[in-house]
Amino acid sequence: MRSSDVVVIGGGVIGCSVAYHLAKKGFTVAIVEREDIASGTSGACDKAVLLQSKNPGLHLKLALESIKLFPDLQKEFDINIQYKNNGGMIVVQTPQQWEVMREFVLRQKNTGLEVELLDREKALERQPAFSKDIAGSTCCPMDGEVNPIYLTLAFKRAAEKHGARIFLHTEVKGIKVENGEVHSVITSEGEIKTQFVVNACGVYAPHIGRMVGVDIPIIPRKGQIIVTEPVPPLIHGDVNCARYITAKFRPDLLGNSEDARLGVGLSLGQTENGNLLIGGTREFAGYDRRTTHRALRAILKHAASLVPALKDISIIRSFAGLRPYTPDGLPILGEVEGVKGFVIAAGHEGDGIALSPITGKIISEIIAGNLPSVDIDISKLSLERFKGLDTNGFRQIHNCYGFAV
Repeated sequence: MRSSDVVVIGGGVIGCSVAYHLAKKGFTVAIVEREDIASGTSGACDKAVLLQSKNPGLHLKLALESIKLFPDLQKEFDINIQYKNNGGMIVVQTPQQWEVMREFVLRQKNTGLEVELLDREKALERQPAFSKDIAGSTCCPMDGEVNPIYLTLAFKRAAEKHGARIFLHTEVKGIKVENGEVHSVITSEGEIKTQFVVNACGVYAPHIGRMVGVDIPIIPRKGQIIVTEPVPPLIHGDVNCARYITAKFRPDLLGNSEDARLGVGLSLGQTENGNLLIGGTREFAGYDRRTTHRALRAILKHAASLVPALKDISIIRSFAGLRPYTPDGLPILGEVEGVKGFVIAAGHEGDGIALSPITGKIISEIIAGNLPSVDIDISKLSLERFKGLDTNGFRQIHNCYGFAV
């Protein structure tokens, strides 16, 4: 029987970051992935490392700590992760959105974010491609971007350099628990004896949780993204819109239109090759990763209303990813009560790329038995925060598509 101090289940950006941080501390680590590295959500998202999209408070504090780690990671990795700290903007379309964003920005400033509101003229100076009839925008110089697939592969390769073993195309069949403690992981390629299991399976985390009798309230939230042909520089930094923020945190405010049901909002960035990534949606559609004509059409209609030049650019492909969504929008991090050695690192929704460095660091410190090195109350991210919370409505969202949580 193989053995490893820690078995990380999931080869996405979170799992690979956790493996890297643990291996760097001297733990023997095995990553078990049923498909390939970055074959799931981490390989089906945009490149934004946004701070402005985080809810003021604990969520934004996590992101502020995480963003500090990217420059050193880029120096350490032997893969160019294409990290840039080139700022971002949230375009505001209406006076009503302006008032919502004014309050949102004020709370973000109080959490420590460098962000300001720009009127129409100043916004157009920074982004001439914006529609001339916008109300204005926010601007945050702390926002950045990174290649999500390169980042995931870089974490994986760095983990391997520190001794981690990678088991690809290997399915977890079960987890043995003896006397309330994790004993081993049973895989399609054999059994691995271990002291710790890290469940970093994103939208599939509930399936792994059931193997040890743990209920994990995570459901998939689909995001569809469009890729254009390469074009000369059009967008500077990353752009979101106020409706995108509303769809993320307060979808109830969007009404009952088709756009509202799809959670349509603008997410726009440009790759180093010149391709534009145009998103996106926030849909509850079970584990269905297919793109749909109605959603892509809605995305493009909304995007072109904010950036008219998009009407004349050709589309070359589209894709969709599944974000792991929790009832309060925050990730679930930490060891689970009642199952010693079973640790969760999942539920980041659309923030897995941005929060991957700090997540790996925090989980490695928890497993090492150290106090977290960040000034954040990690207990507020534990699974136990959902005890006593009625999640029936949350589950019904998912179950109506024929999938049991």
